[in-house]
Amino acid sequence: MISWIGKSLAASLLMSLLVLATAASAEVPGRRTHPLDQTWRFHQGDIDASTQPSADDQSWKSVRLPHTWNGADGEDGGGYVRGVGWYRTNFVAPSSGRRVWIEFDGAALQTEAFVNGRAVGRHDGGYARFRFDITDALRPGENTLAVRVDSRSTNVAPLGGDFTVFGGLYRPVRLIETAPLHIDLADFGGPGVVMTSQGVSAVSADLDLQARIANDGVQTARGLVRWRLLDAQGLEAMVLEAPFAVAAGAIRVVEEAGRLEAPRLWRGVSDPQLYTLETTVRDATGQVVDVVTLATGVRDFKVDPVQGAMLNGVATPMRGVNYFHAGRPGRGLAVQDWEIDQDFQIMSEMGSSALRFVHFQHPQHAYDLADELGLMVWTEAPLNGAVDASQAFSDNLAQQMTELIRQNRHHPSVVIWGLGNEVYATDDPANAAIARMQAVAKAEDPQRLTAYAHCCQDDLDRKALHADLTAYNRYFGWYDDDFARIGTWADERHARAPDRPMAVSEYGAGASVRHQQTPPIRPRPDGDWHPEQYQTDFHQAYWRELRQRPWLWSNFIWVGFDLASDGRNEGDRPGINDKGLVTYDRSVRKDAWYWYQANWSQTPMAHIVDRRMTSRPGATTAIRAFSNRPTLALQVNGVVVSAAEVVDHEAVWPDVQLKPGLNRIELTSEGVTLDTAWLSR
Repeated sequence: MISWIGKSLAASLLMSLLVLATAASAEVPGRRTHPLDQTWRFHQGDIDASTQPSADDQSWKSVRLPHTWNGADGEDGGGYVRGVGWYRTNFVAPSSGRRVWIEFDGAALQTEAFVNGRAVGRHDGGYARFRFDITDALRPGENTLAVRVDSRSTNVAPLGGDFTVFGGLYRPVRLIETAPLHIDLADFGGPGVVMTSQGVSAVSADLDLQARIANDGVQTARGLVRWRLLDAQGLEAMVLEAPFAVAAGAIRVVEEAGRLEAPRLWRGVSDPQLYTLETTVRDATGQVVDVVTLATGVRDFKVDPVQGAMLNGVATPMRGVNYFHAGRPGRGLAVQDWEIDQDFQIMSEMGSSALRFVHFQHPQHAYDLADELGLMVWTEAPLNGAVDASQAFSDNLAQQMTELIRQNRHHPSVVIWGLGNEVYATDDPANAAIARMQAVAKAEDPQRLTAYAHCCQDDLDRKALHADLTAYNRYFGWYDDDFARIGTWADERHARAPDRPMAVSEYGAGASVRHQQTPPIRPRPDGDWHPEQYQTDFHQAYWRELRQRPWLWSNFIWVGFDLASDGRNEGDRPGINDKGLVTYDRSVRKDAWYWYQANWSQTPMAHIVDRRMTSRPGATTAIRAFSNRPTLALQVNGVVVSAAEVVDHEAVWPDVQLKPGLNRIELTSEGVTLDTAWLSR
């Protein structure tokens, strides 16, 4: 591994160019990929001459990707800015006779790219993968790539939302080179390969396979597409082939169908079986010119108005959190894969069976992890809060929905396409926007269900009925009413339309781990006092109601992790929505997180509640614990106090004697220590 720390920019650039040139010269059939993450120059603000190779960028900041010019809440030292940023880097052109593309995994919100001063493409949208063909702009030797990113709100979705929009190249960038005959790279950022399944059962599944073949050559090309479906052990489960002929400058969809016998079904967290789909293109001479490999799976998913979510014909409750990307303090969404891994470990340990990816398309690594861990996913396009009545906005919504589907339809974890969230207007433009999203989703993927997260109007307002499924964002006991209202509300809505499946897409309450109070006084949502204990009480009350209603096809907590929201000024600091079950820096799992772990996880656990109230007045105190064990024994300073029955995942010792100073509180079950905390008086 090469360490770049302490190297000069010139040395780093030279090494980057040498590595790229070496990779480009390798005689490897098919496509080649070259990361462009190491050495970039960045300037905050707009400079017209930035596109030109001769532009002086020596005063610009040296950065590596992923990068954003905004920290989470001003922690970058510059405050929150929505504006323009320029990025520049140099690279050596790959060998001639190849097509060369630049691929962005995400850049917010509008991106324009220039190679050697020539415009090569523009993309409107902050969260999907996109590519530009830069072949005709290249010259032999060194080339200059300049990228302008604009995070200001225009007619690009999202126009609203309770979250920070981080400007910049906040996901990786790479070059891809292909032969003139290749699997299409202009397929809305998708892989150019599709596998759909019908009639899925443990006996068989009917598969339809497609490959988009692009011919950038000067004459008609003929060849063969071969699909190999490999099981988890690498054994061939199915092989299909189809010949093709595609005219010069054209794209042809090549398709073949077959029956997969005795498929190994993707069964969620209980057994997330995956297949590998290898799609190979050979030219008329038999030479391999392109290969695309995808992880995929076979499963059946439906929603029943009585039994809820049905995975492969079995009622499988979708319970988990709303996941708002893997943002971190000071870096926003410019995170690494290992940080996404950390988030998924936390959500899996809690016992989640499903996730809602809000409120836009997430990085591919998140979908891959959901596949591998068996987490069912609702993923949505960024129609959020506000709507613009213009045709340009409508077209941008359609584009972003198409990108979401084409880039993610191979993931078995994705079971729901989300049309949008909390559009506040109820007028014709608002309904037209949601209706168009529904039309695009059903045209692109007729098999998957769609959902809309509704709020703030009548439960059966026409806006809530465009999608196949309706879900509701409900915060009784936080913004209004009392949290006991959640159960009666759900029954009332279910009675009004018993044949229309319903779910709870968001529920939650704010909490600061720095604010401790027992018993808690109900806080003001916009106030500066958000005691953790109120959030705990909220979630205990909610889950005890929601779990009794199996016809709720999903229940998603808002939110898994505290998140950046530049418009907020509440709780213990500005710029943060603190409804997460885990702190923004992932260092503390709040008590409510353990309440769900006690309810959802089978791994033996116990957690001492109110552990951050380390100082207790008086000689006695109450001790509470959440657990999934039948009984717990309490020890104080190494002495067994008593055993308590765990009733509905909670054990209580009302009067525990403490000595002056520090006291070690320990919980055991069947002789195994499950949790320890320190209290003082």
